Amino acid sequence: MPSTTSSQSPPSRIRIERPGPVVDGGRYPIKRTAGDVVHVGADVFRDGHDTLRAVARYRPEGDRRWREVPMLPVDAHEDGVRWEGTFGLDDTLGMWEWQVLAWVDRFATWRHEIDRKHAAGQEDLSGELSEGVLVLRDAAKNAKGEARRRIEEAADALERPDASVTVALDPDLAAVLTDHPDRAEQAVGDVLRIQVDPVLARFGSWYELFPRSFGGLKGTKDQVPKLAELGFDVLYVPPIHPIGLKNRKGRNNTLVAGPDDPGSPYAIGSEDGGHTAVHPELGTIEDVDALVAELDRYGMKFALDFAIQCSADHPWLTEHPEWFNRRPDGTLKYAENPPKKYQDIYNVDFACEDWQGLWQALLDVVRFWVDHGVRVFRVDNPHTKPLPFWEWMIGEIRKTDPDVIFLAEAFTRRRVMQALAKVGFQQSYTYFTWKNSSWDLKEYFSELAHSGEEEYFRPNAFVNTPDILPEYLQVGGPNAFPVRAILAATLSPSWGVYSGFENFEHTAVKPHSEEYLDSEKYEAHDRRLDGPLLPLIGTLNRARRDNVALQHLGDLRFLETHNEALIAYAKRRGDNVVITVVNIDFEHAQEGLVEIPNDLGFPESFTVTDLLSVERFDWHHGGNYVRLVPGERAGHVLRVDTR
Repeated sequence: MPSTTSSQSPPSRIRIERPGPVVDGGRYPIKRTAGDVVHVGADVFRDGHDTLRAVARYRPEGDRRWREVPMLPVDAHEDGVRWEGTFGLDDTLGMWEWQVLAWVDRFATWRHEIDRKHAAGQEDLSGELSEGVLVLRDAAKNAKGEARRRIEEAADALERPDASVTVALDPDLAAVLTDHPDRAEQAVGDVLRIQVDPVLARFGSWYELFPRSFGGLKGTKDQVPKLAELGFDVLYVPPIHPIGLKNRKGRNNTLVAGPDDPGSPYAIGSEDGGHTAVHPELGTIEDVDALVAELDRYGMKFALDFAIQCSADHPWLTEHPEWFNRRPDGTLKYAENPPKKYQDIYNVDFACEDWQGLWQALLDVVRFWVDHGVRVFRVDNPHTKPLPFWEWMIGEIRKTDPDVIFLAEAFTRRRVMQALAKVGFQQSYTYFTWKNSSWDLKEYFSELAHSGEEEYFRPNAFVNTPDILPEYLQVGGPNAFPVRAILAATLSPSWGVYSGFENFEHTAVKPHSEEYLDSEKYEAHDRRLDGPLLPLIGTLNRARRDNVALQHLGDLRFLETHNEALIAYAKRRGDNVVITVVNIDFEHAQEGLVEIPNDLGFPESFTVTDLLSVERFDWHHGGNYVRLVPGERAGHVLRVDTR
């Protein structure tokens, strides 16, 4: 039974349902970046016919003061009325919260009743006007200064014997009451969360290199000005820690290493240290600090690989043997991902008795590198570690350093990849590497952009990695590389290039393998930033920086081409519109008509500028002829010139 105590008001009759956007009913926050605009909505309704008002209120978590924006009804349907509102985030990083508030607008309800009766010709409205006096007196309590004076004057006027409905219907009075509402019968919705990250979590261009192929950390530092000139935002390197000797891999992943083979950087740990040490052949921790400082000078960030695995020589094996999984006969089990075997690597045991000590040690590793200026971590194989661990660890880092970004390198089951994003990873690798047909690309990126996944899963489309030489590049050779570069750079707000891509490296160790011949994972190369594809890569990065439409995913729209070898799509952000057309056939010239629908929001005839060639073309609604020839022009990236 509800309480009948006279001092308590009855429960609100207003219902607030289906607030959104949400992830798993609010279990996880939606994701946005600093400065973003957030569109929210909810069903707000009540029995009867009273007029309702609603606002969305929001604040950084922990702030005492709420900020508010009005919500307006946008769609009536049998289940209620949908209300929507929009608010902007500032540069405060971390967790934000928002909720919907709704109330009965007593004045608007009363005014509407007066208006209807007056319009119907009812002459004696004295009883209704007397009700308005009470409404206005209550409203005056919530106002100050001139607004309060204006409301009280109206109440006084309604108490006079000659009171007129014109007082009730005065639009100026209605405006005052709208600004100073009497929030009667207020209902408060659930508090929902928004994870606000740096813009780099949504938009950025990554370049991956092995420091040992560029002369160590000092040599890598020398590449920063060129990488900045090419428009890269992130320099990412594999582990820079000491490499174990026991079971060290030789060239092309052979089981026996030669005396000069450097081993895989993922076999972390030797007598020189473990995850917080720097390989002596690469440099020192001071060299790391100098590299970070140089990157900061050019507005770039340093991304370090966080690989939770150890060589047989890692100090933890002797200091904490309880952290590793042993067979009943006492032997350690090396890492495997059939058919791949990693005889030089041992995994830690997240189910060991001292799991709390292990978790803390891994958190300490990340904090060590954060203290040395690392703001981005590419996490190796996070899907083989417990989700609760990642939720805890990323949450702990976010408490003190909300600008740190974690990229999940997980090519696994879709639900697992989604779960990693939900528990905190700000970016995720994608299936883009294997999406080559027009149908596959449309299906996959439509899911990323429009299925609800966009609220928490931020894709990073790497065109290649040290582990993955895609078959498309192997078979297509040099003609295939610009195709994949244009697609990655224009479909995804974040994309990445692994060193060697710009030189068209496409020879696999054997047929049907995605491993490179003479893989850089097992030997050092003599690298230079001088590949023939770098001009295109730099042009793409400049186009991305200059066109906000390419910095977001949610406005992606695929266009009809009447040719499955041509894929076309538009992105729009405000007045900035970019149309991309790519020939995914690396062998043959392809032609077709790119259909521009009437509802894209620009004139029937317009001009486009190709951001790759600076050519200008006249386009129009309907079909626009395009011909693309492999080796000459892989695609168009067309900015719509609306002025």
